[in-house]
Amino acid sequence: MSATHRLTAPAPGWTATTDVVVVGSGVAGLTVALNVRKAGLRAMVVTKAMLDDGSTRWAQGGIAAALGEGDTPEQHLDDTLVAGAGICDEEAVRTLVTEGPDAVRRLIAVGAAFDRGADGEILLTREGGHHRRRIAHAGGDATGAEISRALVEAVRSDPGIELIEHALVLDLLTDADGHAAGLTLHVMGEGQRDGVGAVRARAVVLATGGMGQVFSATTNPAVSTGDGVALALRAGAAVTDLEFVQFHPTVLWLGPEAEGQQPLVSEAVRGEGAHLVDADGVRFMLGQHELAELAPRDIVAKAITRRMQEQGAEHMYLDGRHFGAEMWEQRFPTILASCRAHGIDPVTEPIPVAPAAHYASGGIRTDPRGRTSVPGLYACGEVACTGVHGANRLASNSLLEGLVFAEAIAADLTARHRTGGLPERSVDVAAARAAQPVPLPPSEARAEIQRLMSRGAGVLRSAASMADAAAGLTLLAEQAYAHVAEEKPADPRVETWEAANLLLVATALVAAAAQRRETRGCHWREDFPERDDAHWRRHLITTLTASGDPVSTPEEQ
Repeated sequence: MSATHRLTAPAPGWTATTDVVVVGSGVAGLTVALNVRKAGLRAMVVTKAMLDDGSTRWAQGGIAAALGEGDTPEQHLDDTLVAGAGICDEEAVRTLVTEGPDAVRRLIAVGAAFDRGADGEILLTREGGHHRRRIAHAGGDATGAEISRALVEAVRSDPGIELIEHALVLDLLTDADGHAAGLTLHVMGEGQRDGVGAVRARAVVLATGGMGQVFSATTNPAVSTGDGVALALRAGAAVTDLEFVQFHPTVLWLGPEAEGQQPLVSEAVRGEGAHLVDADGVRFMLGQHELAELAPRDIVAKAITRRMQEQGAEHMYLDGRHFGAEMWEQRFPTILASCRAHGIDPVTEPIPVAPAAHYASGGIRTDPRGRTSVPGLYACGEVACTGVHGANRLASNSLLEGLVFAEAIAADLTARHRTGGLPERSVDVAAARAAQPVPLPPSEARAEIQRLMSRGAGVLRSAASMADAAAGLTLLAEQAYAHVAEEKPADPRVETWEAANLLLVATALVAAAAQRRETRGCHWREDFPERDDAHWRRHLITTLTASGDPVSTPEEQ
């Protein structure tokens, strides 16, 4: 099936070719690139900023795997299923937890250095939802940065991997059979690869990360504007469970007007014994869950939000004063420095925290090999929905999922290559031209989208709040079409393309969230406060209609 919609953009002014083009440079994308090279395939990595500027480098807590004495993949599976609130794909989870330990060891072989004790064994900590210490970390609280460093070094040293930095992916290119044949992109560079171009490839892998920038306050970097999910929808691919956006419970509260990327206070701080308290010093998580502060993230985020509502407060506090200066400096140096940079000293005072958008548990629907519903288009990492996370991601399963399923994609591409199933593809130029160009909102629409989503589809949602959000989003889309009709369209550029992507994923998210009339995992409806397994223990699959509107359909039970 060929795409019926595309972003308004100039025709490509240059063309590059490769075997596999990977969009994104986090743990998932770089792992795919490194592994397809082992089969002799050429790889090209396209990244929106610099090679190490994605979400991976911001991951503080660590990577979860059953590496410790007495721990087993089965126990890891149980914790993941509980956190996922009934809609994890159990076989996908089993793949994750079974292959996870060896995948981490292969990551170490690439060069990632995890923290180790005096006996040389990897140090492990606990985070929310885990009944055992199974979180491997690096640099205390700089695990993502270390993983990113190791993978970037390996990629840069491989002459068979070509890099295009400062590039925003636009749309998928297909051949006459509807098979992915490359993509269009805009490069903010100089010389031959400046402006809109095309990369032709035998297969396309999306590893573009999340869409946290759809909300006003998020832990995601500024580049996380849902580009991969938006591209997939326009290309005719199915996406799943977009309503399950995880709000991290403990994000440094910087004031009511703070917007954009906010500093994360890792769950590992609670894993080491910090307490959540209100302004009176009361530990309000006691009695709420058997794991108290280490309950799954959706439960903690809801408890914080409830307490804030009850007390008319703008934030709660995370108290780790009993750690002492030495532990803060050695175990959590990044968080300590971040807090102090904002005038808060965790050694002597509690940290003000509030939930903020953190992770998309849903995304582009994939099978166990990372294949999407569009032939030749793969997805992995946060942009994908493998079925592992269900309604709420278990802490520190994200880096592991990116690693394990990136390896699965590389294995599938390798097998196809060796059996002749990965031939060169010719782009169906007529189909690309026939796709309807999507009008672009002005760049200032981004702030309005974030305001609508934070008010209408944040931690706490209702039919009324989401109807308001949907109406506002529809108005923005109508205004974009009106400006085209009046021959006053927004200029095609990075800011307006990002606004268009945010508008599409926001509209799709609200459509799914409004349809799921229950509370499950990180989807919290104040008008439907109970979990409804009889009707809603299933996925919601979203696609675009011929007119370009997202429509969500419940998966058959």
